[in-house]
Amino acid sequence: MTQSYVIIGDGIAGSSAAETLREEAPDAEITVITDEGEALYNRILIKEFAKGKLPEMPVSIHEPSWYEERDIDLRLNTLVTNVDPEGHRLRTHEEEIIEYDKLLVATGGTPAQLPVENSDADGIHHFWTFEDARAIGEHAEEAETGIVVGAGLLGIDLAAICGERDVDAHYLMRGDCWWRYALSTEGAEILHEAMRDRGVDPVFQSGVDHFETDDEGHVTAAVDPNGDRYDGEFVAIAIGLDFNTEILQGTGVDYDDGILVDEYMQTNVDDIYAAGDITRYHDTILGERAQNGSWDSAKAQGTIAATNMLDPGSEPFRFVSSYSITHFDFPFLSFGHPTIGDDEAERKYSETEWRRLAFKDGKIVGGVLIGDLSPQSAYKRLMKEERVVADQKDVLLEKSVDVERLAPAQEQ
Repeated sequence: MTQSYVIIGDGIAGSSAAETLREEAPDAEITVITDEGEALYNRILIKEFAKGKLPEMPVSIHEPSWYEERDIDLRLNTLVTNVDPEGHRLRTHEEEIIEYDKLLVATGGTPAQLPVENSDADGIHHFWTFEDARAIGEHAEEAETGIVVGAGLLGIDLAAICGERDVDAHYLMRGDCWWRYALSTEGAEILHEAMRDRGVDPVFQSGVDHFETDDEGHVTAAVDPNGDRYDGEFVAIAIGLDFNTEILQGTGVDYDDGILVDEYMQTNVDDIYAAGDITRYHDTILGERAQNGSWDSAKAQGTIAATNMLDPGSEPFRFVSSYSITHFDFPFLSFGHPTIGDDEAERKYSETEWRRLAFKDGKIVGGVLIGDLSPQSAYKRLMKEERVVADQKDVLLEKSVDVERLAPAQEQ
């Protein structure tokens, strides 16, 4: 019998799943549902578009014709309102019933709102979709003063957009440095100096107490908890995601700040899988649950989910992700889970080159590279092999990492 597969979400996780399903099951019925008005685009490149560095065409990945050619039913501007696991069907906002044999939820998240006064004022932006990028780019192009909130990987995208668009901006951070959970102040200062060189001033031990607006409801300034006021007609916020799990209420699917899945991307409910940012998956390398919002991880999860939808339990997800940014004059890359661990090691090699590794139980679980990214392959290999290497930090932090110089695992 012909199997029907339904995918909710057309990000890279949902799209890679659809592609895998079609390649491996040429006769299957495949439906992809998204509440966005456009097909898959590159979320990595939308920041370059917002900076004014790219036109729209390179950002778009799939046109509707891509789905037509593969006999995949793409439903744009369609919101799923209910999932019925027992009936193996779902309902859309137009009251259409769609049946499935296997369901993949890859709905991602929605930018978290800052819970302060006037956080919904005109001129305040959140950065997640292509439509967000268009609005941010247009506003930043005409703005003179700006404010960025959110000291993480999306926040620095917004800071870079201000720098490229010549917006005189303040970057308000709650801690003593950017991405304080993964970087020390020494490493982060390399990024701080790059921001200052582009007209973006990092402000530490800060944040937002409330926004001020004019009589027309447009943002004019932010006041931080210290009482300091910063002018800004353009405000951009990136403080994380609220995961889109509403459609699973009442289904029995387990979720806790994301959908809980095993190493095969399967939930606790038969025939329902999940992939991408929204998952808290069993990481077979860490031996515990993990969450990862990187593009390459979401793509790999979508492929693995599809593989196991076709042949349950056939292939576990075992992957070391990486995330890179190229906003300033030197490369930056994080891999694995650099914000966790019980031990660490770091070294500064020059004013633009720095490295940090995070360990847990003696094994590498993540890291950050600034300047020279060449050691990433060696570190990822050691992480995937689960080698105990924390007692050999000097070798690991040599400028050129030679894995063969490390003591063999059995001799440690």
